Amino acid sequence: MKVLAAMSGGVDSAVAAARAAAAGHDVTGVHFALSTDPAAQRNGSRGCCTLSDARDARRAADTIGIPFYVWDLAEQFQQEVIDDFLAEYAAGRTPNPCVRCNERIKFAAVLDRALDLGFDAVCTGHYARITAEPAGGFALRRAADAAKDQSYVLAVVAADLLAHVVLPLGDTTKAAVRAEAEQRGLAVARKPDSYDICFIPDGDTRGWLQARLGSQPGPVVEVRTGEQVGAHDGAHGFTIGQRRGLALGRPAPDGAPRYVVGVETESNTVFVGPPTLLDVDQLEGDDVVWLEPQWTGERTGLTVQVRAHGQAVPAVARAVDGPGVSGLLIATERKLRAIAAGQTAVLYDGDRVVASTTISRSGRRSVVASGQ
Repeated sequence: MKVLAAMSGGVDSAVAAARAAAAGHDVTGVHFALSTDPAAQRNGSRGCCTLSDARDARRAADTIGIPFYVWDLAEQFQQEVIDDFLAEYAAGRTPNPCVRCNERIKFAAVLDRALDLGFDAVCTGHYARITAEPAGGFALRRAADAAKDQSYVLAVVAADLLAHVVLPLGDTTKAAVRAEAEQRGLAVARKPDSYDICFIPDGDTRGWLQARLGSQPGPVVEVRTGEQVGAHDGAHGFTIGQRRGLALGRPAPDGAPRYVVGVETESNTVFVGPPTLLDVDQLEGDDVVWLEPQWTGERTGLTVQVRAHGQAVPAVARAVDGPGVSGLLIATERKLRAIAAGQTAVLYDGDRVVASTTISRSGRRSVVASGQ
């Protein structure tokens, strides 16, 4: 099989490419140049896809003995990930740019180009598994190493693309990957993992947003009383569950800490309240990606995960499909905390990904039932 190996410059993608080559595939390595911002491509950046990462990827490809190329996807990345990130925050939502990158860049734009060039599949270093199903088709499943499982960020990949994706690390652990890299003589064997948002190299998301969306002063309001208790310089800099950076002028009457419990971009208002208001047990989602045949009505025995490294909780999901409405209504067995619109919710049946959806609203069933 002719395989295009996406090589970020880290140890995972290097070992994935090496495993694909060792399995007898005709492998070509490619590194994605995603940023037009020199600061995001400096040596020592805490993200990924820096200039030093490109050099590390090339050295790994040379060690493996495979051809290597760099693809300039900066314009697509700007439009599909960075601009989307800005628009979502400007709308008071909290997106996950890594999910969006996987959906629109690594497993859409890249795979389309790879297939056009005659490749059969794209190989990545994600920790997840793809299995052929007895009834036909392919399933996305959790990795064997639960601590490194990345099926959550891959759950936006359309089901019909899974046949063209190779994930060689789904059955192994991070420690084993590093040991294998050492054995193969890969210089990235001890390279630290990347973290933070790759296009915000200093990790200051709020400052990055303000520099691009500008200062927009507005009130901070106590949601229970309607009283203004502070001011902010832009609602886009806040997300549900945030406590730091509020600079409240008045403490709560009971002295308890207050958190962001709502962001209203139309009035440029940030609402704060006690942590109990962050607990929800119902999610509404749209933009559903089905990774098994779409079902109708209610389905039990599922779990839902709402963060990349979050814990999955038991859930019941109901597919909603009517005039002008198409999505999922998810009821959780246990309360979830600090859920924001724009986050991704992923449904599992055991270790298999069933569907993913973008959260549009969250709330509490008990409150809805009582009319409060």
